[in-house]
Amino acid sequence: MHVQVLGSGSGGNAVLVRAGELCLLVDAGLPIDVLEQRLEAARVPLHRLDAIALTHGHLDHARSAGLLARKSGARVFCSTAMMSNASVRAAKTFHALTVGGTCEVHARLGQDVARLTSIVLPHDADPTVAFRVEHQGRVAAVCTDMGAPDASVGAALAGAQLLLLEFNHDAGMLASGPYTPALKRRIAGPRGHLSNEQAAEVLKSAVSPALHTLVLLHLSRTNNTPELASTAARAMLDALALGHVALHVAEQDHVGPSLAV
Repeated sequence: MHVQVLGSGSGGNAVLVRAGELCLLVDAGLPIDVLEQRLEAARVPLHRLDAIALTHGHLDHARSAGLLARKSGARVFCSTAMMSNASVRAAKTFHALTVGGTCEVHARLGQDVARLTSIVLPHDADPTVAFRVEHQGRVAAVCTDMGAPDASVGAALAGAQLLLLEFNHDAGMLASGPYTPALKRRIAGPRGHLSNEQAAEVLKSAVSPALHTLVLLHLSRTNNTPELASTAARAMLDALALGHVALHVAEQDHVGPSLAV
């Protein structure tokens, strides 16, 4: 299994998971032309995309899901509540996720099957989930748009060899930055986004000796820097005696490396 971030941030999110012949896209929040360009850069023709799994209905995660699904023939995996979402309803085929449950995602070519488990997150779009993807004993987990640390979420993510985790903002930069007071309260609130310090808490409860790669997701361009996020993540990894774990910061405007799980 390999994981590749096609883009991450408030401008749109998409993570490509390849499990043998299975091609699964987690979120499709980039504009459709950009998303098609990023898939091409990752060498995935549209007809090879098997499934799109959506974490929640905010535009930066779901914007192009329906159109991409219609053009590619991919099935959309989402909550029942999301199926009437304007960003999604153009899709031809759906699979209703049982929120907090597990389902199978099948490749249209070959025999590959991945187990997809959704994990409920506190966020101001109900429901919002993280995903745990398992294939042939390998586990990758994608967790973003989480308002506050939750030990049960960390426990559900534990055991992943590759973890993609939101490090959205630096609390000090957010407090002194240009956003309106209302927007600051939303981001910092219990149904908003994780600060670097909060993400490090989630990391503490989510890691296991199996972890070899950590990817930092959804960094705010206004209220964070890669250096601040990386410092917080690395400090926690070092405290947990996991200094050997490879650390990557996902970018908004560039396709990331294809990372083996």
